[in-house]
Amino acid sequence: MAARGSARNSRLNKKPKKTKLRGNVSHGHGRVGKHRKHPGGRGNAGGLHHHRTLFDKYHPGYFGKVGQREFHKLKNRRWCPTVNLDRLWSLLTQRTQDKYSTGEAAVTPVINVVRSGYFKVLGKGVLPKQPLIVKAKFFSRTAEEKIKAAGGACVLVA
Repeated sequence: MAARGSARNSRLNKKPKKTKLRGNVSHGHGRVGKHRKHPGGRGNAGGLHHHRTLFDKYHPGYFGKVGQREFHKLKNRRWCPTVNLDRLWSLLTQRTQDKYSTGEAAVTPVINVVRSGYFKVLGKGVLPKQPLIVKAKFFSRTAEEKIKAAGGACVLVA
């Protein structure tokens, strides 16, 4: 069996700090300064006073106000998730995409973006030269132009 102080057992047999410091009066906290409870205050105390340099250096802009208050903010009026043209076809399942891309179907595909959780269609990206009907609450000007250029139609839904 290995000796108590060997490297093999050192982690298992390590004495806790309080045991190691028995006989050392101040336990590593100094005689003059002394280990007192909360000498700087608890938590974030003194951010505007004795800890100001720390707050200014590491947390600039922590104190104060910015902007204008809005008293009765109705966030759902601003809620308008968007989708770009280049992602329109990905809203359909792979099977449906294949069906329309091969030209089996005689009908034009209808993509309802509201059902997929989007309200507005934006015009980034290119559409394949295949007509499609897109239903949404809002369309950007470029999106509408590109959809119509591909032979499709934009339908507004409530």
